Amino acid sequence: MLRLGRHAFTDDTTLMMAIVNRTPDSFYDRGATWAEDRAFERVALVVEQGAEIVDIGGIKAAPGAEIDAAEEKSRVVDFVARVRDAFPSLVISVDTWRAEVGDAVCRAGADVLNDAWGGADPELVDVAAAHDVAIICTHTGGATPRTRPYRVEYNDVVASAIADTTAYAARALAAGVARESVVIDPAHDFGKNTFHSLELTRRLAEMVDTGWPVLVSLSNKDFVGETLDKPVGERLLGTLAATAVCATAGARIYRVHEVVETRQVVDMAWAIAGRRLPARAIRGLQ
Repeated sequence: MLRLGRHAFTDDTTLMMAIVNRTPDSFYDRGATWAEDRAFERVALVVEQGAEIVDIGGIKAAPGAEIDAAEEKSRVVDFVARVRDAFPSLVISVDTWRAEVGDAVCRAGADVLNDAWGGADPELVDVAAAHDVAIICTHTGGATPRTRPYRVEYNDVVASAIADTTAYAARALAAGVARESVVIDPAHDFGKNTFHSLELTRRLAEMVDTGWPVLVSLSNKDFVGETLDKPVGERLLGTLAATAVCATAGARIYRVHEVVETRQVVDMAWAIAGRRLPARAIRGLQ
């Protein structure tokens, strides 16, 4: 059983986590959902498309203007409350590494704290435990939040990802987070070069074999763009290819820009892997 705040899912389900950026400068949508009403329209759209989770972020991952905790909260807290009121059955995740922000969004109705920066604020696990919400434990190789990797080296990037995310998961358990509310994420691109992210994709089954549910955030990432020599906006096919590999390996949650396309790829891959039945199967039977 996977429990994300007030919502529970059986182990044979996969989940689409749709990205909603409350930022004016995100790498993909260039501020398309910076205005609150536009962000709310995006939420309504992805819910209609079948997303079980929305991941709301108030700071882009890349370097840029300094955004303090007060500004981050102004971008996400009231918005979380608005989404919670409008969509009671929706899982709300917030992409933050700050415990102060995490506490505020949980009070507003968030179900998941998505820590993209690998425990940079050690008190975030305490916030998750206090509010009985889920936490995403990522691998960044110790990178400082909002920095780009430069000549990062690993003896074995997959072993590092497993060691760091499972250690983070253990800290979450020690803080009081429920075991069924802990998810691990190899964090493609974060603290990694393209070869690292490709290897993590190829060997993702090793992370799945830890027993922790695995989230992957592949959508339009730089490792896809560099592999195919495609700019942002032309990386969908590459993203879906990587998604198929991760789905075959058994990833449970997919953080995405394109919900419909990703859902079809994941469902097909899980059916091929024998984890999901076809929606219908009448060929040759009638």
